[in-house]
Amino acid sequence: MKKVKIITMIVLIILITMVSFLGVYTQVQNRMENQVKEYALDMDLAGARYVRLSVNRESTDVIKDANGNEVETEEEMTDEQLAEKGYTKESVPNNSEEVLTVENYEKSKKIIGERLEAQGVGEYEISVDNETGDILIQIPENKITDKFVSNMNTVGKFEIIDADTKEVLMDNNDIKKVNVMYGSASTTATGTTVYLDIEFNKQGTEKLENISNTYVESTDTTNTTSEDTNTTTENTTNTETDNTTTDNTTNDTTSTETEDTAKEITLKIDDEEIMTSSFDEPIENGRLQLSMGSAATDVETLQDNISQASSIASVLDSGKLPIQYDVNTNEYILSDITNTHIVYLALAVGIVLLIGLIIFIVRYRVNGLLSAIAFIGLISIYLLVIRYTNVSVSIQGIVGIIVTIILNYIFINKILSTIKKSEDSKKLENVKEGIKESYKEFFIKLVPICISVIAFCFASWTTISSFGMVMFWGIALIALYNYLITATMLKVKAEK
Repeated sequence: MKKVKIITMIVLIILITMVSFLGVYTQVQNRMENQVKEYALDMDLAGARYVRLSVNRESTDVIKDANGNEVETEEEMTDEQLAEKGYTKESVPNNSEEVLTVENYEKSKKIIGERLEAQGVGEYEISVDNETGDILIQIPENKITDKFVSNMNTVGKFEIIDADTKEVLMDNNDIKKVNVMYGSASTTATGTTVYLDIEFNKQGTEKLENISNTYVESTDTTNTTSEDTNTTTENTTNTETDNTTTDNTTNDTTSTETEDTAKEITLKIDDEEIMTSSFDEPIENGRLQLSMGSAATDVETLQDNISQASSIASVLDSGKLPIQYDVNTNEYILSDITNTHIVYLALAVGIVLLIGLIIFIVRYRVNGLLSAIAFIGLISIYLLVIRYTNVSVSIQGIVGIIVTIILNYIFINKILSTIKKSEDSKKLENVKEGIKESYKEFFIKLVPICISVIAFCFASWTTISSFGMVMFWGIALIALYNYLITATMLKVKAEK
């Protein structure tokens, strides 16, 4: 019976090892694809997207009236047409010399970093040249990198203006926080609508309440009354016996005409009109909700709407860039560490480990063989755990994997050595006592390392957090896996 238990566990370890190292392939269309998740590699292993933002040095033509107010025109006007209307055209720099300061360069860098974090880019590097104002960003290369790049240089200028006079009623200074919400528009509606929920600060709440009271739909009633008219028509027919007269009278008539009028506001982001509307009722809670796209009934459309809303939310929430930037460089650069280097390292570690496992077998015989097999199973599960917990593997993470393997080797050797030193290494009670003693001694010494590892997990520097997460799962597996698998195999082998 104990042979069956051991054989079953060995077969299970072999299957897990095959899945971890070889993968599981299924046919997708005309090709075979590995269904086992790939490793999430850090930028120092997978390469990165390098983006350089340069200060915009261009100018924009602005048309002003005789009073110096900016005028918006739908079509381009000639100089003669401008002069005829009393307008003048000025060339205004997109970035005045006053805003090109070191303080604004640093502020722009901070805002862009906040936007990346808000959009879920946990790993990035950002630096600024305080002489030119150029900002260099490195972010991981994946399927949504282009979306991040397209939003990096968005100024994030938020305005609510009077649709007629163009007076700015609210701006970025009135925003407290921007959230993304979604739900059904009504109980009878189909699909899910995504909303951009703009929460205003105290000053903005007061402004919004005043605006929503002023820019509200109203109804004008016009009464039209016709003059009293009496129209008499005499139709006389002379006959020998009959004279007939007919009077037709039109009475007073009053008609009522109803006309809806409304003062409207226009919401703009980066001078692009998002919507023009009026308010149905006053808003007193200081929150403005804007629907993003139409109600979605499929997951893909819903995800697109959420992604669009999240991008806008991250831009508005982080504040307006004080400087307008252009994307000057946008290129993907491979890591200096190639797959060949990683394969060579894996082979070197594998050879050293194989020698160590052979030493187990020579020194501890059957117990050493069972422990060696269990050791391989631990590595296989460890690599799968790293993949499916989305741990970003960096160079430091690889070091963490190697350290974990070394710690597990020391721990297994401690168990086997303790059992061998007992009076009867084949006695079940001695095996249990040896395992218990080894656990207690090993993990008490490991407490300082465990504390450091947990601290590393919460580090803001991704390479350090990668090491911490890899070590965290490694130590957890050393404790749990060896208790469930290695110790069980040794106990089963010692049973009579």
